[in-house]
Amino acid sequence: MAENSTATKNTAAADNALPFGADDVRAAANNIAGQVVRTPILHSKTLSKITGADIWLKFENQQFTAAYKERGALNALLHLTDEQKARGVIAASAGNHSQGLSYHGTRLGVPVTIVMPRTTPTVKIMQTESVGGKVVLEGETFDDASAHAHKLSKELGLTYVHPFDDPTVAAGQGTVGLEMLDDVPELDTLVVPIGGGGLISGIATIAKAINPDIRIIGVQARLYPSMFARIKHEELPCGGDTLAEGIAVKEPGELTSQVIRALVDDIVLVDESALENAVSLLLQIEKTVVEGAGAAGLAAVLSHRERFAGRKIGLVLCGGNIDTRLLANVLLRDLARSGRLARLRLTLQDRPGALFKVMHAFNEHNVNILEIYHQRIFTTLPAKGLITDIECEARDRAQIDALIADLTGQGYNVSEAELA
Repeated sequence: MAENSTATKNTAAADNALPFGADDVRAAANNIAGQVVRTPILHSKTLSKITGADIWLKFENQQFTAAYKERGALNALLHLTDEQKARGVIAASAGNHSQGLSYHGTRLGVPVTIVMPRTTPTVKIMQTESVGGKVVLEGETFDDASAHAHKLSKELGLTYVHPFDDPTVAAGQGTVGLEMLDDVPELDTLVVPIGGGGLISGIATIAKAINPDIRIIGVQARLYPSMFARIKHEELPCGGDTLAEGIAVKEPGELTSQVIRALVDDIVLVDESALENAVSLLLQIEKTVVEGAGAAGLAAVLSHRERFAGRKIGLVLCGGNIDTRLLANVLLRDLARSGRLARLRLTLQDRPGALFKVMHAFNEHNVNILEIYHQRIFTTLPAKGLITDIECEARDRAQIDALIADLTGQGYNVSEAELA
């Protein structure tokens, strides 16, 4: 989608045509004030230098449940009638919406039921239950869980709270943008992750009302380009294992799509390697943990530097719920991409002293060996040959390259494992 001229239309007229408006976002801000964390927005000198843009970070990973979803969930709860509160609410979610709704529902005395697929990791079930939600497991997919949630809603008289395709929820999410522009009014670009579209539709609604010339850029994982495809009228595959599971949505919202068409200037896609790099940079530079979706904005700026260069950009770190083992893998893979970790495969003769000679080269180049793996059986080599994989740690890429050049010069056949 090219820069969308409709985004600068008279905001009041747009508000009248859209499902909710700037006044709804301001009302949501008043409703939830003092009940969610008013997270800081801070300037990043180092990321600004790396990207060539002026980078400001909104730390929504500092909410109690570590995600912005609390805002919309709370706003929806506060709009319930007394009868609805007494009966309770229900949602289908295995992510941040389930925790936000459960936490604030319990705090307000509203029973909360969350339907999750049976395939949901135990840690997510436990996190939701720990903040007061009642978890029901049903089906193998999210669609199965969603259908069951709607069924229970009708049978038990529970109010269904959609994670994104609801004007009250989206208005609550828009309070993120309101705070950003209250604190740093000179921002000229906001880069916002898109899953179902609730966050960006809320932010775009209030941001365009405050400054019609501000640019709103959405970001989706390339594996899940659902809103991108809908807005641009393209047919794209959607699915796979993405680091940005919080925005891995196959069917975006109808309501949110309407707002995005009217107010969002463009949507860009980011690869998995860019998401991994962004997660790693935020931890190393800003000392803050974000999930893949939370790093999508930075990944977009890093992947499309020319379009963001010189801009004053606000990025939403929308969540920090990432599995610790997954985070460890991301950090190690980033070290490998930067050349600080490597796995070298050498073909050796299976005789005394063969490995010792190789070790001498590692020592000469001051490259630390972490692990050594020998393979004698399952190879295409002659019986006296073996394959040796050596995982090692270096200062930088140049040090690894020098070691490989030395080993190759000595006649060794050396190859290096590559990452996607």
